[in-house]
Amino acid sequence: MTDDSGSTDAQGAGEDPLALRLEQLVLGAERRYTPFQAARSAGVTMELATRFWRAMGFADVGQAKALTEADVLALRRLAGLVEAGLLSEAMAVQVARSTGQTTARLAEWQIDSFLEGLTEPPEPGMTRTEVTYPIVELLLPELEEFLVYVWRRQLAASAGRVVQGADDEEMVDRRLAVAFADLVGFTRLTRRMEEEELGELVEAFETTAADLVAARGGRLIKTLGDEVLYAADDAGTAADIAMRLIETMANDETMPELRVGMAFGTVTTRMGDVFGTTVNLASRLTSIAPRDAVLVDSAFAEELIRTGDAPASEAAAAEAVAAAEKEGEEPPVYRFALQPMWQRPVRGLGVVEPWLLTRRNGASDPSSS
Repeated sequence: MTDDSGSTDAQGAGEDPLALRLEQLVLGAERRYTPFQAARSAGVTMELATRFWRAMGFADVGQAKALTEADVLALRRLAGLVEAGLLSEAMAVQVARSTGQTTARLAEWQIDSFLEGLTEPPEPGMTRTEVTYPIVELLLPELEEFLVYVWRRQLAASAGRVVQGADDEEMVDRRLAVAFADLVGFTRLTRRMEEEELGELVEAFETTAADLVAARGGRLIKTLGDEVLYAADDAGTAADIAMRLIETMANDETMPELRVGMAFGTVTTRMGDVFGTTVNLASRLTSIAPRDAVLVDSAFAEELIRTGDAPASEAAAAEAVAAAEKEGEEPPVYRFALQPMWQRPVRGLGVVEPWLLTRRNGASDPSSS
């Protein structure tokens, strides 16, 4: 939003009356302020207000009266956090950007996929616009309460993970298991399938992946149509999710084959996303993984061995079982098996040694239902 264009007193001139009514309903207030007036009322500079608005993803409106009391209050809150020393100005902008990007995607989905279906005219002769307003009026308070509930639950879970970190550095740069799961041959499918069919396939894949990741204790970082990225605090959890994804997709005849690449190591987290060499390595392993198979890097394999989720080799497993029986103890139970693959150069990362991950003795997941 800028302050250098001409003033527009014709509030809402040329705009659809229903769109204006819907905006007022959703925002809970009428348009009262130009950007300059809103910034002045909030006690912030126009420059800072513009940074906040653009970070939240709002378009420039010149000096039209397009802002409400809620916009002023939001500016005051962000600026107040900076003035109190709770956030730096750069961090406040980052808060605005992460919130804006996340909620923009949510709002688009709700309108495109959810609201659109609900506003089909119930009777001949009625238009969608005649149905939209009362539907939004009924849904708005319920969706708002639900959004706050889910956000609080996610915030509690995330805060719990952070405070359990070993040190302050781990709050930003953490050791995580990172995995990409990729549909095989998706590009060919896009040429053969109708758009609606393709959309249904992608939605089914994303839903299946999201449900499995959440249920098994991982975190879905993002979806990319034919690919999902997820993370877990430990290698065993990530491995369990990967195998369940492969098994579930293999049992669905409508789904293409899947391949998964995983790596374990230090990861930088920013705005809900993950970055770094570990993430890049997981992505590269995915691209070379066989169909319906999981490849992991050597650090991931070492972590599974260290935690007792997999033996270093079949010979080591046999020795451990023999030693336990000799001592009259319960033999170790390994969930996974690791098979070293040929070392190979990976673009941008040098030579890596992939390991093929399978369930121990080919057994299926005992906890599946």
